[in-house]
Amino acid sequence: MFHVKHRKGDVTIPSPFDASTPLGREVAEITRRRMALAAADFPLPEQTRVFTVANQKGGVGKTTTAVNLAAALAQAGARVLVIDLDPQGNASTALGVEHRSETPSVYDVMINDVPMAEVVQASPEFEGLDCIPATIHLAGAEIELVSVVAREQRLRAALATYIEQSPTPPHYVFIDCPPSLGLLTINAFVAAREVLIPIQCEYYALEGLSQLLNNISLIERHLNPELAVSTILLTMYDSRTNLAHQVVEEVREHFPNEVLETVIPRSVRISEAPSYGQSVISYDLNSPGSLSYREAAGEIARRGVKKQEDN
Repeated sequence: MFHVKHRKGDVTIPSPFDASTPLGREVAEITRRRMALAAADFPLPEQTRVFTVANQKGGVGKTTTAVNLAAALAQAGARVLVIDLDPQGNASTALGVEHRSETPSVYDVMINDVPMAEVVQASPEFEGLDCIPATIHLAGAEIELVSVVAREQRLRAALATYIEQSPTPPHYVFIDCPPSLGLLTINAFVAAREVLIPIQCEYYALEGLSQLLNNISLIERHLNPELAVSTILLTMYDSRTNLAHQVVEEVREHFPNEVLETVIPRSVRISEAPSYGQSVISYDLNSPGSLSYREAAGEIARRGVKKQEDN
């Protein structure tokens, strides 16, 4: 409620943003989150953190998560590289970079030994946000890699050279995987130190997760002893359903140290943004979906620095 003066006295006019109304509470909460993010610290890591964003289950928000976390960190001042390892090229689309069939891409890096520096494109989203695009040629890379020497190490070797030779190496690298465990995904796991798993707040959310964790464990033992599941992010959360609450509780019970406090809601803005060649961070910075990804990015940044300090 608020007051206005009138010639015959004060008049009380109901405000649409009265905190006692649902809309008023929502507006107040969004304002509080915006202010908290404006004051939040996004500490930068001393060494490049490489994440593989993976889940063998499709439709869980894998690409959406990779793109929006990358954009949120870049918006906060970090240098971020997204490697699109999915032949569909959705991450490339969402970051507004060219990925037609003739475009130099991650395929050329893995198959033709082209240096990463020659295929990196700057995303128009934010300064400091780069992308290595995927083209349709990547669909055949699985077969072509079969006969290649050290086929599981191709991406790691190229990325290590890129980071070492870059005058301003990225603070974060996000590798967006296809929803299958082929040689492309194995290359992503071998190249990374951290695995980020998006889990949809829906029925069968944990279906296939044990198999994914077993595969990660195998790669850790045989190909990449530094690999670990560091982060789990709950996506597509609908607070109106009991099922969503149950999924959150179940996942937090199974993975108390890995699950972020932030939960990503179902959001029209998040769904719309890629059709405009944008992340939700640039499409609508202060929408609830954007705020959630920015909050998750802040958690990831602070967790990483704390872990480095503890070690």
